[in-house]
Amino acid sequence: MQTEQVIQVKQLAKKFGNFEAVKDVSFTVNKGDVFGFLGPNGAGKSTTIRCLLSLITPNAGSIELFGKSLAQDRSAILKNVGSIIEKPDFYKYLSAQKNLEIFARISGADVSAKEIAEMLDFVGLGNRAKHKVKGFSHGMKQRLGIAQTLLHKPELIILDEPTTGLDPQGIIEIRNLILRLKNEQNKTILLSSHQLSEIELIANRMVIINQGRSIVEGEVGNLLQSEETVVSIEVDDITKAMNSLSQHFAAASIQQITNKQLEIEVRKQDIPALSKCLVEAGVGIEALEPKRKLEDYFIKTIQS
Repeated sequence: MQTEQVIQVKQLAKKFGNFEAVKDVSFTVNKGDVFGFLGPNGAGKSTTIRCLLSLITPNAGSIELFGKSLAQDRSAILKNVGSIIEKPDFYKYLSAQKNLEIFARISGADVSAKEIAEMLDFVGLGNRAKHKVKGFSHGMKQRLGIAQTLLHKPELIILDEPTTGLDPQGIIEIRNLILRLKNEQNKTILLSSHQLSEIELIANRMVIINQGRSIVEGEVGNLLQSEETVVSIEVDDITKAMNSLSQHFAAASIQQITNKQLEIEVRKQDIPALSKCLVEAGVGIEALEPKRKLEDYFIKTIQS
């Protein structure tokens, strides 16, 4: 069965005067994806997202959403897109419920009071529906912003750095909310973020862009699987462990860290053989931890 494409960006470019913010960005987001949109500051992420939302017009390239050209079917397409760009703004001296009622009227969304109550419950603000937004934390405002994006029942939700400035608990709440949007409401989500560990936890596909160009795109698991993994191992006999690993993994980079800890670079699929090698050599393994994370892959990709 053919995968339905929700976003298709091809060779996008955008200049501001003589400055090329985006030079050549291409990627595809499939229906049901939580799609990570990654890149360092100045890579062109925000410019690309503004092009996707038709807030600015690209100089070159094409954007299709739901199989339609954004340039030709803008109004019809954007009715099916919800977004949070930077931080959401609300009427601080009105309640969460009243804010959503006003935004529903502004957007022309046909939303009942019951549906607004359900949206507030969904984002974990049901018990704060009557409270003024001025008393909300940053994390609560972000969750209210996500409720706002749901008012017109969009299929695609675009979130630009939704966890910036949040404490660890706030990050967890947004992460869980994004997963619920995918799993319970069947939303497709494009997620721009600097919280790379969060992308690793919730995104199934991603693209990395750098200096205005897309560098690599694919399944998160496959991209990380293809990389060599730095494995940190604590053992009861460092000398015996180093000798055994040097014989069985002659091509691997092995480094002694302390008198009980070493690090070795191997493919992820070789970790079971690594453990077996040490056990058969009579080495006691006290801890074994693969250290390769998305941050490592990200840094290596943008530096290559």
